[in-house]
Amino acid sequence: MKSLFAVFFASLLGVPVSGSFAQEAPSNEPIFVWPDLAPGETERTTGTQLPMRAADKPPIIRVEKIRRPPMSVYPATKNANGSAVLILPGGGFGKVVPNLEGSEAAHWLCELGVTCFVLNYRTRLPNNAQEPGWKRPLQDAQRAMRWIRENAEQWNLDRNQIGLLAFSAGGQVGAILITDEKAAYQSIDKVDEQSFRPDFAMLVYPWNMYDKNTDKLMPAIQVNENTPPSFIIHTHDDGSTSLGSVLLYADMKRKKVPAELHVYETGGHGYGTRARPNSNIGSWTDRATDWLARRLPR
Repeated sequence: MKSLFAVFFASLLGVPVSGSFAQEAPSNEPIFVWPDLAPGETERTTGTQLPMRAADKPPIIRVEKIRRPPMSVYPATKNANGSAVLILPGGGFGKVVPNLEGSEAAHWLCELGVTCFVLNYRTRLPNNAQEPGWKRPLQDAQRAMRWIRENAEQWNLDRNQIGLLAFSAGGQVGAILITDEKAAYQSIDKVDEQSFRPDFAMLVYPWNMYDKNTDKLMPAIQVNENTPPSFIIHTHDDGSTSLGSVLLYADMKRKKVPAELHVYETGGHGYGTRARPNSNIGSWTDRATDWLARRLPR
């Protein structure tokens, strides 16, 4: 029987508490990528889980007020190949959804031999509306990528096979992460000697990258020749608009960055790896699996 601690821990991190718990649970307690306070923070709270919504079936976990970001590790479950993926869930920057866009995606990738790291990055401060929502999550994502590389031997990983999977608001952060070559915070220790650039990236319905006033990508996204190979998913009927993904792909094409874009007609937003009625969006992981087959070690 599972201990009460294990059940609570699984619920907090977004792991479905069911018969498949042993397969989907993280390998140990959360990792804190910052040794103490994160940049600009005065608190160390790891977040508060919001009440479940009856309409969400299966349930969706939402965590807010994250000031010290925890990261959970999901080891490869089949034929570990030395690759890893950092997963950035969505949540509109006010919260993070670590199961729908975290542990559930990790389960898919772990079956492909990939070790996954799900990051509950910091959420927006309610009294700091002038700061871009992506600023602190970007710091956390850069630090997490560096932490994974610095600790690669612990997980039998190849430092040159560390990728990114990012959803919604996390996808906006991911688009900045793969295109901005400047560190978003001051180095603090040996971890920061590592590169924060992913070796490959998957962006799933990246949120609000399109600036309708300029008909361009948001200024923080600047594709360059060092942008890693990328796989992008969106839907035509997504309110956050697929135009951002189309423009991102176009810039990658211009810069000769290997890229693949899929825009499904229906599916909306916020589906994670789940199927949606009257849509074939649930098949996007099959397309991504094909794309990954050309990049993951065999």
